Amino acid sequence: MLIRPATTADFDALRAIELAAFETLRAAGAISGVPSASSDQQLQRYLDHGLLEVACDHGGDPIGFCGGYIAERLLHIGEMDVHPNSQQQGVGRALLTASLDKARAQRLDGATLTTDRLAPFNAPFYAGIGFRALADGELPARLREILDEEAKIGLDPARRVAMMLRF
Repeated sequence: MLIRPATTADFDALRAIELAAFETLRAAGAISGVPSASSDQQLQRYLDHGLLEVACDHGGDPIGFCGGYIAERLLHIGEMDVHPNSQQQGVGRALLTASLDKARAQRLDGATLTTDRLAPFNAPFYAGIGFRALADGELPARLREILDEEAKIGLDPARRVAMMLRF
């Protein structure tokens, strides 16, 4: 497996991975409804921040990606997906590690994300890396707004959690 910076030429492949991973999330009860994927604008934002990493198999084909941006001196992981055929092989951990290493190199204070609290490959996975769930009273306005937007697009607020890792 190779982790490399993504390019705009990867966008279609990244969306295909995201749509395939949607079904894994659906099976876990984390999401429902019509599958959707990141827009060009969202992926470009990650790219503009230098925080869009892609994992490729030995043939060079993308099998996963992690995209984020910098907000309030923190890396915010906006999207991370691994194709179902490549899950549980360390791809997600390698992608997240690469992104966190970039954030540390930029001397950021830590990282944040929002995720499903119940699916074992979501919040428990991030907790194993050192992220901790934030209580409602600890939520910065930025994360509260993200959780509110997620509820508006149909994600179950009872299943969602904001998490933070301090460096």
